[in-house]
Amino acid sequence: MAELKHFYETFQPKHYDVYIDIDREKKLISGKTTITGAAQAQEISVHQKYLKVSAVQAGNQDVPFTTDDQADAIRITLPAAGDVTVAITYTAPLTDTMMGIYPSYYQLNGEKKQLIGTQFETNAARQAFPCVDEPEAKATFDLAIKFDEHPGETIISNMPEKSEKDGVHYFATTVRMSTYLIAFAFGEMQSKLTKTKSGVEIGVFATKAHQANELDFALDIAKRAIEFYEDFYQTPYPLPHSYQLALPDFSAGAMENWGLVTYREALLLLDPDNTALDTKQLVATVITHELAHQWFGDLVTMKWWDDLWLNESFANMMEYVSVDALQPDWHIWETFQTSEAPAALQRDATDGVQSVHVDVEDPAEIDSLFDGAIVYAKGARLLVMVRALIGDDALRAGLKNYFAAHQYGNATGADLWSALGAASGLDIGAIMHSWLDQPGYPVVTAAVKDGQLTLSQKQFFIGEGQDVGRQWQIPLNSNYDAAPAIMKEKEVVLGDYAKLRAAAGQPFRVNVGNNSHFIVKYDDTLMQDILTHTDELDDIAKLQLLQDLRLLADGRQISYATLVPLLPRFADSHAAVVNTALYRVASNLKRFVTPDSPEENQLKAFYNQLSADQLARLGWTPKAHESNDDQLTRPFILSAALYGKNGAAIAAAHDLFKANADKLASLPADIRFYVLANEVHDFGSADLVDELVAAYRETTDGSYKGDLRAAVTQTPDKALLAKLIGLFKDPDTVKPQDLRSWFYGILANHHGEQAAWDWLRNNWQWLEEKVGGDMEFTTYITVVANVFRTRERLNEFKAFFEPKLNTPGLTREIQMDTKVIASRVDLIEAEKDAVNAAVAKEIQ
Repeated sequence: MAELKHFYETFQPKHYDVYIDIDREKKLISGKTTITGAAQAQEISVHQKYLKVSAVQAGNQDVPFTTDDQADAIRITLPAAGDVTVAITYTAPLTDTMMGIYPSYYQLNGEKKQLIGTQFETNAARQAFPCVDEPEAKATFDLAIKFDEHPGETIISNMPEKSEKDGVHYFATTVRMSTYLIAFAFGEMQSKLTKTKSGVEIGVFATKAHQANELDFALDIAKRAIEFYEDFYQTPYPLPHSYQLALPDFSAGAMENWGLVTYREALLLLDPDNTALDTKQLVATVITHELAHQWFGDLVTMKWWDDLWLNESFANMMEYVSVDALQPDWHIWETFQTSEAPAALQRDATDGVQSVHVDVEDPAEIDSLFDGAIVYAKGARLLVMVRALIGDDALRAGLKNYFAAHQYGNATGADLWSALGAASGLDIGAIMHSWLDQPGYPVVTAAVKDGQLTLSQKQFFIGEGQDVGRQWQIPLNSNYDAAPAIMKEKEVVLGDYAKLRAAAGQPFRVNVGNNSHFIVKYDDTLMQDILTHTDELDDIAKLQLLQDLRLLADGRQISYATLVPLLPRFADSHAAVVNTALYRVASNLKRFVTPDSPEENQLKAFYNQLSADQLARLGWTPKAHESNDDQLTRPFILSAALYGKNGAAIAAAHDLFKANADKLASLPADIRFYVLANEVHDFGSADLVDELVAAYRETTDGSYKGDLRAAVTQTPDKALLAKLIGLFKDPDTVKPQDLRSWFYGILANHHGEQAAWDWLRNNWQWLEEKVGGDMEFTTYITVVANVFRTRERLNEFKAFFEPKLNTPGLTREIQMDTKVIASRVDLIEAEKDAVNAAVAKEIQ
């Protein structure tokens, strides 16, 4: 199915007239698309998928055509090459796959309703109308939409509606854009509107099932983000409006359709009076990510999907740049350090991982490129590295020139490096080539050899890895002047260590700030010096120390047992970044114990010790005017105390539940999940689970919904877990977009692991039919790999997934996750006894 020849090579559309008539009752799409463009040959191809084409005309004359479903193509024979207008008449099914044009379902006052929306990235515009569905095939579009309209319904699209006649809604002509960014939606909606300083209309749209004030936060962030980007990019937002739409059913997190951005409800709407800080931060970064794309991705688009990172990595960095400007009190870069950095480092250490830049053709393989840890997180880290090297002035100047040169067109990575290089005077392309085109990253070993301080680089692997001698140009960011700014060599000698140490007056460190994409292994001399002075380290340095030691332990370069005695010295930190890193190491210790064993009881006692003082300091209930750090730390402490069977914590959670039994949604959002999970786990019953599932069905609050889902899957009752699994195919309870979270919740519960795993194997074909067409599908394999940790499970995983290795889009994930489980099993078998002995030694 490989598209060895892009359709754009033989036919370049300039303008589309798209007429679509949608009948929700019959679940039928009828349409006519007229494309004006330049045909380079008499034989041209246009994309279609699931379309039933009844006629093709060129110059008002019927012309021969065939459909090639294998290649998603309509093959058209024209009278002659040259400028041509092609009209294609067709019908298509209105499906529930969350791709193309599809219905979202929701309840309002007990009545089931639907909102029609679209999702065209990467290549699903061809399911809605015939087109050259490639990012380079930019054109202008006139959309005309008709539907079985009822009073009180609204329709919105990329551009403002200019007129309505005989039930047909006509929208203003778009700017030149790629097909995957076209969007429209209709149904009963509420909205809130405002305007930016430059006159752009900002809107937030949602179903009427939500409270009106749930739209306020997004409206404020979107308005200020558009204003920030216009200033930062020094390039005006080019459309009349920027609408944000919450869709009840949405496979991805959000999608940057130009002028009409679509979101999962939970990632756009929130209760301004009861939402946890980390949820507000998440929603804000999702909005600013998508709005960064309005320039970087929409105005200038990657030429082909191999440069997907150009869109996503950049937007991932800019979401933090913008939120940091909009809400400086949030210290959002700390979230980058606790989420993006560890995700990238963990994934990128498995041999076989994709590089940031990947050659790709097959549409199924294109969807598999959307690897959040690599294309988003790693790519963003690399751009943060570039930003640190060149500074914001050069970044902004380079971007302004990049947009000016390529606006309404396409670009490649080389074009960006050229613009940034010209603005900064640095050969950015040469530095970035080693990072973008190679998978993996280096571990820099810092050691004192024969009195000389020496640095060396080598690719870091978790599990088995084929060392092929890769090298990187590494921005070292050392605190010693003797270290070079960029390390290009395999090894570099910095000089006499004793003299350097005396002159510096502090322990030697590299990657200060943790902004470069590598980890550090210090020899015993250097590590002991750092550990002796941990009190002098800033919070990011402490996070980095714990992060790098954890990865080195995962990679079997040091033992997890050596990490255990280090944890108590960080346990009283008030910094959320330190606690995040600390409890990630502690969480990994759970892998070394068998559930409900004496060893697990020892680990629970250790958790209780780690968290006891912080629990006493923070308590269960958020306090007025407490710091962001305290708000973000409390969940880690409560989770640790409950796992540690802290009697006072369990009793306090039970009291909070009883006091709020008739108004659970009003529990403070920071602690609500822990109260609910504690009740289900320690005081649960079938009636309680039924009550919480009913609340899950009824609420429209995405945050509360998430808490309920995560809590009910904590039950130790296997019969109740089986009952929950029985809901997986009930879309009125478990929407397909949320199924993976439900599945993972039960799989990660050792009482439900077998039942969930059996369900996945027995229902794989159903799952493939339900969600197999979108970019989230492979993550079902990933979540299984996140849980499995025994040789028996590894063998079962291989037995089930290896026969599927040749399935387009699944190959890399199956290979990667097999290695992830295998390396974890080897690690546990080798270190289990030592780790448990180290934990036992720490218990007081």
